Amino acid sequence: MTPEEILLIVILAILVIFLVYYFFKGSGGRIAISRPVESRVDEYLDRKFERFVEEWSLVRRPVLNSFKEDRNAALTRDEERIVTLKKFESEMKTTLEDLEGRLNALENSLATEKTGRK
Repeated sequence: MTPEEILLIVILAILVIFLVYYFFKGSGGRIAISRPVESRVDEYLDRKFERFVEEWSLVRRPVLNSFKEDRNAALTRDEERIVTLKKFESEMKTTLEDLEGRLNALENSLATEKTGRK
């Protein structure tokens, strides 16, 4: 082997060692060689999860479930009230339509009386 070949092998070995070091730098040891990008992303999200929750004002599932349990009765009452209000709205629309019809009939009868008197 010539000195150039030895130097080339040493440079390649150093390059490979550097790439392996750079790949595993900052990892907690859970990086998989078979899926390196996904495992790096998973590790990053695991490390930063608490900060994401705080930064984005996220709520964890147990807190959400307790909120739902606390507010479920009030929400059910509100939904029932909405149904009754919608029924009342439709009844009022019908009543208003009847009143408008009566008003139109009264206006027409008054208009015919005025034209009949002249």
